[in-house]
This record gives sequence, structure tokens and C-alpha cells, in this order.
Amino acid sequence: MKYNIRKIGLMSFAFFTLTSCKDFLDVNVNPNSPIKENLSLNAKLPAALVTSAAYEATQLNQIGGLWGGYWGTSNEGINSFGALKIYNGPGIRDTRDGLAVWESTYNNLFYYKEILEQAEIEDAKFYSGIAKIMMGYHFFILVDFYNNVPYEDALKGSKILHPSYESGKDVYKKSVDLITQGIEEIKVASLLPANDDVVFKGNKTKWAKFGNTLKLRALLRQSEVSSQASYITEEIAKITKEGSGFLEEDASVNPGFLNTASKINPFYETYYRNNSGVAVANYANIRPTQYLIGKYKEFNDPRLAQNYVSINGDFKGVILGENMIKDEYAAVNTSSLKGPNENGNQPAGIIKSFNQSIVLISLAESNFLRAEAVERDWITGIASQLYQSGIQASFNYLFNVNNYNVQSYINQTNVNYATATNKIERIITQKWLALNNINNIQSWNDFRRLGYPNFPNSVSSPVPNGYPLRFMYPETEINTNNQNVVSQGDNGVLTNRVWWDAN
Repeated sequence: MKYNIRKIGLMSFAFFTLTSCKDFLDVNVNPNSPIKENLSLNAKLPAALVTSAAYEATQLNQIGGLWGGYWGTSNEGINSFGALKIYNGPGIRDTRDGLAVWESTYNNLFYYKEILEQAEIEDAKFYSGIAKIMMGYHFFILVDFYNNVPYEDALKGSKILHPSYESGKDVYKKSVDLITQGIEEIKVASLLPANDDVVFKGNKTKWAKFGNTLKLRALLRQSEVSSQASYITEEIAKITKEGSGFLEEDASVNPGFLNTASKINPFYETYYRNNSGVAVANYANIRPTQYLIGKYKEFNDPRLAQNYVSINGDFKGVILGENMIKDEYAAVNTSSLKGPNENGNQPAGIIKSFNQSIVLISLAESNFLRAEAVERDWITGIASQLYQSGIQASFNYLFNVNNYNVQSYINQTNVNYATATNKIERIITQKWLALNNINNIQSWNDFRRLGYPNFPNSVSSPVPNGYPLRFMYPETEINTNNQNVVSQGDNGVLTNRVWWDAN
């Protein structure tokens, strides 16, 4: 099933050129050729950004879908995602059949380091600024999965064969600083990218907003670590002083996806249909959890029907980790994702078209992050308005309109902000609904941080009340850097938390 992230990584830099959207996806290079000598910055940048986006849309969505309360599997998928469904750490870290989060993320970091080094030589500050922001983005991912990781010693190749580890806390701080530097460099840059910037087309302010939003996400991740209070205050002050604010639109990537194998939107191709219009295996294997459907129904949420196919007038889900074949969990008896084929050839909610953009950070998430920060008295604003704006942005995105009327939805007692006794929980619950299948991994992070919403764990968990807390260090690292891995101590999936998980 896995979308081959390593294949994306090897191919991207070699395949992407600048002339047109179609050329971004052309395939005509030996992937073993030296990257640095063969490609210009305006070829490397879109390749790196698309690789990051594909990683978010496929592998990270897969993990977050199963561990963030959204996904289970039908009878047809009972043998899929086995290690994730039973929280099998050794299986996940296995070199052959595991999930290459460590390798994929460091590969992505290496690509941005190549861009950074070349940009510094050419004094191309916009490119070095983007590279620094995206390196911070990827280092956050590493810490969120593994806690302590190599930072200063990383990406040195044969110069440092056994990189030492730094604490997750320190890596987070250094990554926040890296993003701050990136924003500063972008703001003073004279050479601006254009179509090769497949996110913001060379818009300085939008990149600054993206960086600030990424930093706010990282600071909120630390909300339950009391010793970080003064640090958070200092960093929030820096964001305020910088002055660009936060995202006011989706930060999304689109190089011009084509209805051609390996050039189609990767989420569409991995979880819906291939370029021939044939449903892929995951379309039958993956189903919404009963908990997710129950939440939609609890809120009379029209996004349920926009995202999923009804079965005899109702919506049917599954239970994560269920290992018994039952008629009620057959693909034909459970709700699949709704796409154009199930929606009169019109864009549906999550699945719109083969060439839809990939969202790195949505406007909905940006608004919910700000709502939580206001509720915690970190930044100024009106939390209730930002909360409503988060819901509004989610509806607008899923219903493909500019101003969906959300008022009747928000007026419900169990949705209305003013009626909430626990306002943080209310924010996170609506954020969870908004991130469904867009940025699933953020919901697993929020659950570890806060415990909201309280979705059930896998019924196949080896521990009755156990939830996954992290990834184990991969076999590739154990085999090549064993002494440093062993020095980290316990890294069990169910037994060891990352540094910011104080819940």
C-alpha cells in the first residue's frame, strides 16, 4: 500500500524543471547523477516542496489517520497497516516492511540543506529563507515521532558517521530559531522566486505568515510543559514584533498535477483512484471509525455527507484494530470516502480532483491555533471569533465555496463557544474534525498533548488502555549508530513519551 516516499525523494530533484507546470512533473534524468552540480535553485526548490507535501499527504496522513482516531479498516483491509493497528514498535521500525519516517524526513532535510548551501553561495536569501523554514518544519516532525534526534551532527554525510543526539527540547528551540532566521532572510531578499515557489509564488509576507504559524504550532505543542512558560512568552513576543501575523489562507502545494501515473495528486492516487480512474486498494481498505461518524452525528455535521458515502441512507464506520471478519465491516456495508465519482462528477469534500493541491497548513488550522493561543492569553484577539473562523474555513474548503453559512451549525449548544465549560477542548474537537484526512498527524499530536477528543484506542492494543506515544528508533539507525541509539534509553511505543507530552 505504502506510497513510496523514498522513491519520491530520489526522483523529485532529478525530475523537476522550471519552464511550465507540466515540466515540473517531467521525468527525464538519471537519479544517480549528483544533485548539486546538475540543478539550479529554481529546479531544486519545487522538487523539495512537492516532496514535503507528498510526505504530508501520504505517509503522515496514514499514521495520523490510524493513531489520530479517524481510520480503521474494512474486512478487505484486515491485513493492512498491521503494525500500526497493534502498536507494534519493532514492526514499524523494521527496515524491510516498516515505516521510513526517520529516513524520509532526513532525506527531505538533506534536500533543503542542499538548497541552503547553494543559496548562501549565490546570495539568494529568499531560497535560503524557505530552506530554513522547511528544515524547521521537518525537524519538528522528527522530534514529534522520536524525541531526541541528531541536529548539529546531522546531514554531514561521511564527515560524521555516528551523529550524536540532542534533546527534543533543544531541537525544537533550534528549529524555532531557524524559522525566525528564515523569515528574516526572506524579508530582505532581492531575488524572488516565481513559479518555482509552488506554495506562495514568491510572496514574502505569506512566507512570513507561514513561518509564524509553524512557530505557533510548535509553541502550543509545549503548552503543558510548565517549565516552558517563560520561553513561550519570549517567542510569542518575537512573533508579535515581527508583525506579519499568521496564515490567512491555506498553505498548499501544487506544481500542476497531471492525470498521469506518478504525476497525479499523491493523496488522490494513494487513497482514491489511479490515473486510469480505477479505485486503488486503499479505497476499499480504509474506513472512518465509528467514533468519527458518531462525532459528526452528534453535531448534526453536514461535512459527514460531504466526505463519505452513505449506506442505505446512513453512515457506517469500523473499529480500529478489529481483527474479526464480520458482515458489518465489509467494504460494501461501510462508508467509503466520497470523491467525484460518488458526487456526480463534482468535487466532493476531502477528495476533489486528481490535480487538487496538497495542504501543508490549512487556514482552518491557523485559526484554531490562534483561538487556542488567545484562550491561553498568549496573543491578543477574540477567541470565539477565531474559533468560528476555523469552522468557517473548514466548511468553505470542504464545500468548495467562499462563504458557507455556518451559523445554524455554530448556534448548536454543543458547538457554540460561549456555552463550553472547557473551551480548549471545544477548540481541539472542532480542529480535529477540520483536519480529517488533510493533516491527520496533527490530531495525533494534539491527542498526546491534551487527550482531546477522547477517541478509543485500538482494540488490538497489547495494553488495555494503551495509546501510542512515539516511534522507536529505526533499524537503519540501530545498525549504523547503535551506541548513540542505546544511550537514549527506553524508546518503546507505549512506554516512553516525547519531551512535550506531559499529559
